[in-house]
Amino acid sequence: MTTATTVMKQHLIDPEICIRCNTCEETCPIDAITHDSNNYVVDASICNDCMACVPPCPTGAIDNWIQVVSDNAYSIEEQFTWDELPEPQEAPEGAEVVEAKAPAAPTASEAQKEEGDQDLENKPFTAAGASIPPWSAAHPYTNLYTHKNPVTATVVGNYRVTDSDTDSDIHHIVLDMGDTPMPLLEGQSIAIFPAGEDENGRSYHARQYSIASPRDGERPGYNNLSITVKRVVEDHDGNPVKGVCSNYLCDLQKNDSVKLIGPYGNSFLMPNLPDSNLVMICTGTGAAPMRAMTEHCRRLNKEGKYRGKLMLFFGARSERELPYFGPLMNLPKDFIDINLALSRQADRPKKYVQDVIRERASDVLALINDSKTCIYVCGLKGMEEGVLAALKDIVTESGKKWEDVHAQLKTQGRLHFETY
Repeated sequence: MTTATTVMKQHLIDPEICIRCNTCEETCPIDAITHDSNNYVVDASICNDCMACVPPCPTGAIDNWIQVVSDNAYSIEEQFTWDELPEPQEAPEGAEVVEAKAPAAPTASEAQKEEGDQDLENKPFTAAGASIPPWSAAHPYTNLYTHKNPVTATVVGNYRVTDSDTDSDIHHIVLDMGDTPMPLLEGQSIAIFPAGEDENGRSYHARQYSIASPRDGERPGYNNLSITVKRVVEDHDGNPVKGVCSNYLCDLQKNDSVKLIGPYGNSFLMPNLPDSNLVMICTGTGAAPMRAMTEHCRRLNKEGKYRGKLMLFFGARSERELPYFGPLMNLPKDFIDINLALSRQADRPKKYVQDVIRERASDVLALINDSKTCIYVCGLKGMEEGVLAALKDIVTESGKKWEDVHAQLKTQGRLHFETY
């Protein structure tokens, strides 16, 4: 007598590729994903295979489906101990196998159409932006170097880019890749392993950082890159805490070596057209990809190859806490339209980026209505709601329906968020 055995495809996260960026956990609408100090895992008893977590994952670690016998599905406790994914399970000999397969992942356009048809306020934050790049974006290379084959870079520069007497200690760090190929596009990121071990004696996991240099390097013609790092000394509630990787990076000296993996990111990319327009909205170290995009356009403009418009909304507590403030203010005003939002500037009313966006409503609307415009938002997660509300107000006051415009911006890869 044979017994019916159900074989299923269990949704699992590959610990060898995962960079612990928390995107999947933030995205999951039913809290099926959780983590400990070692791994991010999927609870099979909760996961409904909605696939919401798949498109936003920068590495593809989330997109794994392993055959298991249903009665032997891996618990989250087992997954926490893994260093690599297990082999598929075989059904017992002589058993009648009934397969329960995971659904196919929706295409990017299908996922965006579904998002556009739903109430944004009831969706996770990643639904706010597109999961595809602008159609003209250059081809990105991703996952060239992983936990199994990390590469080593040499520190050739480490500079503080905020005033030394401010609490905001932000560094611009330049890494030389030597003979190691590292093709990067503006908007992509890498992940760096801090030195040392955690309280369990494990090597620290890699931390992800956006690239602050353009595609031809921090210095043109050299195989180097730069990142923007804020030294973390307290949590969001103001409690003292020492960020493991940020302090490691900010303390690096010239000629030190760092171990890294990547590149990551295939959607937060700039259009590759000479007359494209960029609206860039950022706070703090969210300036990194905006600096990369701006510098790429500046180099093109110097050669007479860029004809688009750049509009920047940059938020900080004060001018002295704005990273790259000096070089930014030296850029020609006919090249970039800079709008500062300062929340703690003496003798000035408190302003946030959404306030300044509303002040420039007519210019922002004109750019939104231009199909050659792409909008990028990068910074703390808390800014996302305010930016979306400001854009919605501007579009609605023009007589258009925000839901339609928002869905179109995402479908065309013209509205991108990278918040943390």
